[in-house]
Amino acid sequence: MINRTVVTRFAPSPTGYMHIGNLRTALYSYLIAKHENGTFILRIEDTDRERLVEGATDVIIDTLRVTGLRYDEGPGVGGENGPYVQSERKDIYLRYAEELVRRGAAYYCFCSKERLEALHEEDGVGGGYDRHCRDLPKEEVEANLKAGIPYVIRQKIPLDGTTTYEDAVFGTISTENKELQDQILMKADGYPTYNFCHVVDDHLMGVTHVVRGSEYLTSTPKYALLYDAFGWKRPVYVHLPLLMGRGEDGTVSKLSKRHGAVSFADLTADGYLPEAIVNYIALLGWCPKNTENEFFTLDELTRAFSLEGINKSPSVFDYEKLLWFNGEYIRKLSPEEFKKRAIPFIKDLPAPEKLDRILPLVQPRIGKLSEIDGKIAFFSRLPDYDAAELFQNKKNKITPDAAKDMLPGLSSVLSDLTEWNNDALYAVLTAHAEKSGVKSGALLFVARAAVSGLSVTPGGATEIMDILGKEETLARLETAAKRLA
Repeated sequence: MINRTVVTRFAPSPTGYMHIGNLRTALYSYLIAKHENGTFILRIEDTDRERLVEGATDVIIDTLRVTGLRYDEGPGVGGENGPYVQSERKDIYLRYAEELVRRGAAYYCFCSKERLEALHEEDGVGGGYDRHCRDLPKEEVEANLKAGIPYVIRQKIPLDGTTTYEDAVFGTISTENKELQDQILMKADGYPTYNFCHVVDDHLMGVTHVVRGSEYLTSTPKYALLYDAFGWKRPVYVHLPLLMGRGEDGTVSKLSKRHGAVSFADLTADGYLPEAIVNYIALLGWCPKNTENEFFTLDELTRAFSLEGINKSPSVFDYEKLLWFNGEYIRKLSPEEFKKRAIPFIKDLPAPEKLDRILPLVQPRIGKLSEIDGKIAFFSRLPDYDAAELFQNKKNKITPDAAKDMLPGLSSVLSDLTEWNNDALYAVLTAHAEKSGVKSGALLFVARAAVSGLSVTPGGATEIMDILGKEETLARLETAAKRLA
């Protein structure tokens, strides 16, 4: 039986891709619950009908599946607190909104769209509502309702005093009530606003800890007032530090598309491993105690996670650090698992027997899977290259003329070679270098550049020749000689 002492929820709106900030919220919600053997709920908040994106709910569910954040209750799983899609809970919210009206904590507002738009244009109002309908006589309210005049239900915020709540990360947060607006709870179309329905759902679903971004710090007093109006126990609020991104000019600002890929789908499409992304995101705002280790499986994160480890300071999403993390994860993959993950990123797949020999060369040398194709494409076809530029190498003291002089001898000794494998190739080429009076490093550079058409390759000259085979190797050496002639 599940211990329900701690219950968290991830409640995204299906309005597009899964942003990295959303994924961090889901991850921390999951870890807080699972660290205490509690319950993690997925709830789809789709009451903003104008912003819905078809298929977005599937993206959310699939992302949680791929990252291993398995929820205990939610769409497709069920649970005792369903349904878990807010549009299917519509009748519940109206009932509770009307209860607030009866308690004097909310009221019917009959202001027309035109009047509200005029308010926005007036100076001194600041775009807020002037509480015109807040104290309408009971008779007038009943007459308007009977006449079928469209209305919304607004929260009746206290006009004076202060609302205070405790946040697990930021401590005591206080807001003067006069700074708060009488927010809409139920819209004219019969749908609730996020500001209302999430409070009702969190209470009915037994949510004990509400995890969200720190941009909601100033909105939370309105939610606390709703809990108080119903006489419900407030949850523990956990506001996460801002996620920032570093621009090309080095400046730091709130993470957005201008910083690069900011969705989970974009990152995985670019060759980042889900487990590396989860590990890295966990460290964006949380610091493990009593260890300097940065690498955690999801189970290890669950055991190590604590609210005390979440910090207030904004966290910078560093793509270079993520790339390093990802490279480390790639190197830890078994050859079989690496092959499985690599194949979707290779445009022209080499023959299976060749691929099995190529991949071990590239696995230690990449930061993300999308780099593979560019690094191994030369095995399938020789790239076009500028011979004068390719064979100019200061480190090995190679010039195009020196390379041109070496190539005939290379072709000659390789043509006579009967045993074609890496060891035999290395032995004959190093012996030829010594006999010719040139450094073996210089000779091997020329050979590698000639057979690959690249200055940097995964694997050395003899490893590449071994995979290419004798016929293709000799053909590429001939091509290089012609280009240098």
